Amino acid sequence: MERIRIIRRQSTLVDQVESRLLDYFTEHNMKLGESLPSEMELSESLGVTRSVVREALSRLKMLGIVESRTRRGMILTEPTIFGGMKRAICPNIMSDESLLNLLGFRIALEIGITPYIFSNITPEDISDLEKAVNMEVALGDNIYANISEHKFHAKLYEITRNSTIIQFQEIIYPVMEFVKSKLKEYVTIINADLENRGELVSHVNLLEYLKERNQEAYRTAIEKHFYVYRELIRTNTLWQNKENNSK
Repeated sequence: MERIRIIRRQSTLVDQVESRLLDYFTEHNMKLGESLPSEMELSESLGVTRSVVREALSRLKMLGIVESRTRRGMILTEPTIFGGMKRAICPNIMSDESLLNLLGFRIALEIGITPYIFSNITPEDISDLEKAVNMEVALGDNIYANISEHKFHAKLYEITRNSTIIQFQEIIYPVMEFVKSKLKEYVTIINADLENRGELVSHVNLLEYLKERNQEAYRTAIEKHFYVYRELIRTNTLWQNKENNSK
């Protein structure tokens, strides 16, 4: 095979080989299922040791881009969109800013999928949502038993019939639980205030709008449902700006 040039930079050699291999797949218009050159061929072409090539390929395997097959060697495979993200997200080692940014992304996505939900929802979906609502154990502050909370929102993502959106829900759920647990005191205060003002939107309320096929009312309600988290994000942003200005 032809020489694959590596430009020496401050990034590690493995990083460069990984990046160069991805470029190579694109430059050669390689297709799913197509076989890669052997480790030896890649090593000679790149001018690096086989151990460096092997580590770079191992990273690509973890991302689901490369897979080893009996008698065929390594082939290109289709990675799941959030495969790498799922492995990388570990809430307890993420900064508050990163956690709240992910939370904000989740809120925007779940509000944004409203039209897909109303286009696809079936009586069977309504039945599943009812089961999730019926098993909820309300604690008085809009924080439900973890399993029922997860079932309700996971079902909303499932109704979109979009596998990428469903994958994101599976990834974001541990982050949501971590944030709620870490900031439970603040969540409780905000929700108590909402309840006193009669503005607390529960899963029961959301389900009613879904049953009525009232998309406009549902969208308004889901925005209010997430008010507590938007308030956490807003408060954190104000605090961060204050901290930065004081430096």
